[in-house]
Amino acid sequence: MNTLVLIPARLASTRLPGKPLADICGVPMIVHVARRAAESEIGRVVVATDSTNIADAVRAHGFEAQMTGAAHASGSDRIFEALQALDPGGAVEIVVNVQGDLPTVAPQTVRAALEPMADVAVDIATLAVEITDEDEKTDPNVVKVVGSPVGSDRLRALYFTRATAPWGEGPLYHHIGLYAYRRAALERFVALPPSVLETREKLEQLRALEAGMRIDAQVVSAVPLGVDTQADLERARKLLSQGN
Repeated sequence: MNTLVLIPARLASTRLPGKPLADICGVPMIVHVARRAAESEIGRVVVATDSTNIADAVRAHGFEAQMTGAAHASGSDRIFEALQALDPGGAVEIVVNVQGDLPTVAPQTVRAALEPMADVAVDIATLAVEITDEDEKTDPNVVKVVGSPVGSDRLRALYFTRATAPWGEGPLYHHIGLYAYRRAALERFVALPPSVLETREKLEQLRALEAGMRIDAQVVSAVPLGVDTQADLERARKLLSQGN
């Protein structure tokens, strides 16, 4: 499959201003993400951004950047604009969306998002990790994927929620917001209006499920550190200074 890895990045952040350019061991955070994505060796890697500062930083470290509009409501809209500009001929079959605030994401975790795409029935693939921390099971900031097993390490997603679900004995799964889209699925997704459950749960992926699209989640072993606060940034600096 012809795969393009896109990393959406914007400077606007209420909790951590200028986040993509935050220094981690002498390198902007967005560059660390691009490096990890490139090390996955699944395809061309491009940062999609509305900031010339981000684009300049990315290019200075040898990576590609594609300028996009500033008015996008989500990373999905941003990567779709970038896809159209980078591949107007339609050669790209799969688009992998790696969030720009995952500087310690393992390359094998990025690769794992492609595994469900071996099934032609899957429109969108994503990732999940079994929850082992009891507090996370009831934390609304930890998004859970509810799904039916379709193998020892894969779920067919039936719902995503901030609630504790499903009920009863058995594992709960933490959703990781890293996605692989078939090109047609991404095009359809960004053309859809926000859905009822998406708006209620504040979870964009529910739009696809409500429209009848199939999402499968590959189960991986660890949740990558997402940098949203200064404390997260300090953790990332410590991890990367230790070679992690």
